[in-house]
Amino acid sequence: MIIVPKYIVTVDNKDRILKNHFVEIEDGRIIQIAKNNEQLFKKYNSELYRFENLTLIPGFVQTHIHLCQTLFKGLADDLELLDWLQFRIFPFENAHNKNSLLASVRLGLNELLLSGTTTLLDMGTLRHQEVIFDELQNSGMRAIAGKCLIDENDLYPAFKSDTKSEIEEIYQLAKTYHNTSNGKVKYGFAPRFVLSCSEELLIESFEMKKDFPGSLYHTHSSENKDEIAEVKRRHNKENIEYFDAIGVIDNHSVLAHCIHVNDKETELLKKNDVRVAHCPSSNLKLGSGIANIPMYLGKGISVSLGADGAPCNNNLSPFYEMRLAALIQKPIHGATSMDAKTVFKLATIEGAKALHLQNEIGSIEVGKKADLALLDLNTNLHSISEDDEAIYSNIVYTSSSDSVHSVMIEGEWKVLNKKSLLYDQHELNQNSKAELKKLLDRVKN
Repeated sequence: MIIVPKYIVTVDNKDRILKNHFVEIEDGRIIQIAKNNEQLFKKYNSELYRFENLTLIPGFVQTHIHLCQTLFKGLADDLELLDWLQFRIFPFENAHNKNSLLASVRLGLNELLLSGTTTLLDMGTLRHQEVIFDELQNSGMRAIAGKCLIDENDLYPAFKSDTKSEIEEIYQLAKTYHNTSNGKVKYGFAPRFVLSCSEELLIESFEMKKDFPGSLYHTHSSENKDEIAEVKRRHNKENIEYFDAIGVIDNHSVLAHCIHVNDKETELLKKNDVRVAHCPSSNLKLGSGIANIPMYLGKGISVSLGADGAPCNNNLSPFYEMRLAALIQKPIHGATSMDAKTVFKLATIEGAKALHLQNEIGSIEVGKKADLALLDLNTNLHSISEDDEAIYSNIVYTSSSDSVHSVMIEGEWKVLNKKSLLYDQHELNQNSKAELKKLLDRVKN
């Protein structure tokens, strides 16, 4: 296959933006990036794709998603974190059966793919985790995912399991699903957060990660001031101090949010090479606060982006996250902070690095997997300027999911000409509505 775009935003180590170049793909990998060659193009015929008005970028990498929550979009608005969990999310997740969970996962994957996301780190739910893995495999999505671990729950006691069962189940799930789907699907150990996990569960799941190379430890941390106060009451330490004290953070740990972090904890993030998943939409919508991302980046702490769950965002678009990630820092740190190019890299190569996948994805380079998206930056005359900086600006400040034309994962089209090749939109919507109605009836009963 050969793709001939208008521009190629490589995100390579020189940050090259190429014009009049093509990308050649074989067996799911990029085997050549070179200047346009009409003689070569003639040999490809039906496998030649000319997109001469479109910009080719690496597929977006989102490092904190809850596919199990997509069905609840618009049903948990205007609440702070702990109330949001207690009165909406835990009751909803508790009411999931296999059918409603499948509908939620498909709805989420469809939205992610249509917005150019090709890789995600997902936190699953308490029950029926195999449904999520099976659909990830069916979709061809690149993902690290794991069952959400909860063995304590003062907020909603019906929604928890016991420690022994949790540990046994995740070991079986990891054995079954880690490194499946040609390596595209990996297992990630996912304790919900400190307030929902015993110390034993936090430690045992972290230790188990070591048995599955390429796995991650993925949890929430330091999101909400009330959450932190309760952690401190229980453990006499704040979140990251506590994680460090029990030995569950390292360079394969991804902590979502990290908004309210003290100076000691910041140094612990750096010392342990912990990865921070920044979710600006969620942080604003839940009233949680604004993470000091310029400070993290200045200290060399890994930062990447995620939309979080649909009910605390109402959108799974990486474009919204990029735009907000840039804008919310400027009144605090100055207009020159968080420029468009920096933010675009957080959504691509930095996300890949956070997941230890930077040798496979995150940039357009020979030898890497062909996880790619094509954007139409000409819609509504985004900008008449065509210099390199204007391209980053167009993507981060002006574009949206509507700008996504086509998407592929490992050389296989998932979206072509704005149409999903995976799901029928009408059928997806109708089935989701039906499953949501039944789920809400279960919640009432």
